[in-house]
Amino acid sequence: MKRLVFVLLLLLSAGTLTVAQDEAPESISIGAVIPLTGRYAGGGAQVQRGYELGIQAINDAGGVHVEEFDADIPLSLTILDDESDATKTVSNLEDLNAQEVVAYLGGFGSDLHAAAAAIAEKNAVPYLGVAFALWDIHQQGYEYLFSPFPKSPDLAAATYELLNGIPEEDRPSRIGILQEQTDWGIEFGTLWRDLAEENGYEVVAYEEYAPGTADFTDAILSLQENEAQVVLALPNPPDGIALMTQMAELGFTPELSLIIRAPDAPTWMEALGPAGDYALFSPGWHNAMDYPGVDELNEAHMELMDRPADPIVGPSYALIQILANAIEEAGTLDRAAVRDAIAATDLDTVIGHMTFREDGTGVVTPAMLQYQEGKVQLVWPAEFATADLVYPAPPLDERPEATP
Repeated sequence: MKRLVFVLLLLLSAGTLTVAQDEAPESISIGAVIPLTGRYAGGGAQVQRGYELGIQAINDAGGVHVEEFDADIPLSLTILDDESDATKTVSNLEDLNAQEVVAYLGGFGSDLHAAAAAIAEKNAVPYLGVAFALWDIHQQGYEYLFSPFPKSPDLAAATYELLNGIPEEDRPSRIGILQEQTDWGIEFGTLWRDLAEENGYEVVAYEEYAPGTADFTDAILSLQENEAQVVLALPNPPDGIALMTQMAELGFTPELSLIIRAPDAPTWMEALGPAGDYALFSPGWHNAMDYPGVDELNEAHMELMDRPADPIVGPSYALIQILANAIEEAGTLDRAAVRDAIAATDLDTVIGHMTFREDGTGVVTPAMLQYQEGKVQLVWPAEFATADLVYPAPPLDERPEATP
């Protein structure tokens, strides 16, 4: 036995005996569940576009080097449509798990991500998602959930930083909040209300509504009667369009409307025209933010869509950058190792330098955007702004016909 070991050592040292290495897979399999139909379809389309452009960029550069196989391997993406239905989000993720994907990519909307996070944890599959600001789900102790996207505390604080930047003599003081009766709506509405007093604002109306509400008349009249100068809300796209349409019909034009989520899709202006103009929203990013790779992303998006990258495309693209980097850092396709590498992310991306907190939330800079005569402008933070904030918003009968 000693002689055999000695001979083997001699052969290894002479290079005449090699240890077989596992054959590299043809591609690294990733699974995404995205709402391509239903109430979130407009946002889901942007998420899909960001993922596909990100994967194209990685693969065009040669793929991801995986030390375990000593090979550069392309990424491959399987996309399933959950139809904006959380039940289907769950079943689709289980289908992808059976395909042994290395990681899950999420869709659009906090309720869908909340359903997905528990499945990712159960299956021990790294889950990365953008286009959701729900913070509470990150406080459940999940180890496989990561989101390089602003959360409710970030966005609520940014709301009042924006308002506080208005000259004091012109600054509004009366806040109206429309709270959606969902986990995220309650979380965000409570933060908006609590921070209002801390920043010297008065909440004069706090109205609640259920998703799918068709008639917002009572809530709008309450805002009018209480002379709310600022309206804060986070409706899904159909609800947001219904809300703004009815506000216009009732002749209510707040001095400032911050409508989270609903205006994220370009269909906002197509549906509303002047009634949707001058709304502010915060989709997490803007294509004028001067970070590495943004010019290249805008160029690729221009070739595809004849316009620079849409607001949700940037964070979705960054998510692919983060995942590819994590796989390379892990040096393996083992899910647990990839998860640990995501947690240790320290990377420049198109949404800025990315790191993650212990709860899986990303350290990112929120962006406040405003439709101005049908065009999206970045108005905050100031160092990236493409235009000044239009405040107060002009009355509806004084607005030009907006061209989306």
